[in-house]
Amino acid sequence: MVDMTRDNQAAGLKRMLKPHPVQVIAVTGGKGGVGKTNVSVNLAMAAAAAGKDVVLFDADLGLANIDVMLGIYPKHTLRDVIEGDLTLEEIIIEGPAGIKIIPASSGIKDMAQLSPMQHAGLIQAFSELSMNIDMLIVDTAAGISDSVISFCRASQEVIMVVCDEPASLTDAYALIKLLNREHGMQRFHILSNMAKSAQQGRHVYDSIVKVTDRFLDVTLDYIGHIPYDEYVLKAVRKQRAVVEAFPRSKAATAYKTLADKVGKWPIQRMAGGHLEFFVERLVQGQMQNNKLEAMP
Repeated sequence: MVDMTRDNQAAGLKRMLKPHPVQVIAVTGGKGGVGKTNVSVNLAMAAAAAGKDVVLFDADLGLANIDVMLGIYPKHTLRDVIEGDLTLEEIIIEGPAGIKIIPASSGIKDMAQLSPMQHAGLIQAFSELSMNIDMLIVDTAAGISDSVISFCRASQEVIMVVCDEPASLTDAYALIKLLNREHGMQRFHILSNMAKSAQQGRHVYDSIVKVTDRFLDVTLDYIGHIPYDEYVLKAVRKQRAVVEAFPRSKAATAYKTLADKVGKWPIQRMAGGHLEFFVERLVQGQMQNNKLEAMP
């Protein structure tokens, strides 16, 4: 009989001796309908095709999106991990292009509903992952909920997906303002999605910068645009990512360029050198949110 506890301890010791820094990127947008999940999926697959070991985390804990987009039907979700029935590694499923997917639970509204024991269990679950990971992409929910805020705060980098629509610009600014003023975040990457031209993509960025430069102490980094492309819609209907279904399309080419750019970002070495810091920061953010809500 194999001693799994000893194996887990050995794996943990190995990681402590040789910490492997993980690039943790939150993809968000404030408003629904800006193509955030499409960006997350295609960025993950493009990065994997470039040789990265990628884990895609469906962090919309109340409404799973990634499995629907890719036509995947997971038997188990994050709920099984939180309830202590399975390990995180046991629910991770293999996706296209070799990406690993952590499927969302449709029964847990947000992290604030978890008990301290469940928080501790989730931290342990991430810290015990033995697989090699270069990049963790966190696909947040739409809106400006506590869950979205916490996932953004816990990540090293935040990609804000925006479109050339007044509601998208307003909601993106509102999320940036909240993260900056209440949580001290100062750096955001802006990605213009479904842009009809490079000029339109840049215009979207300029529109946000004009307001943030006036009212906020933040740095916005323009990381380019994903062009409007009918092949994206065709890929969605096929429940496939455009980088896989139509690799020569304009959008697929843009995603490959984006993945190359993101892959060259310097990785911030956090405490522990692995993934436990991600959930620890996530839990700390939720505790802070709870304290603010409890104040009269």
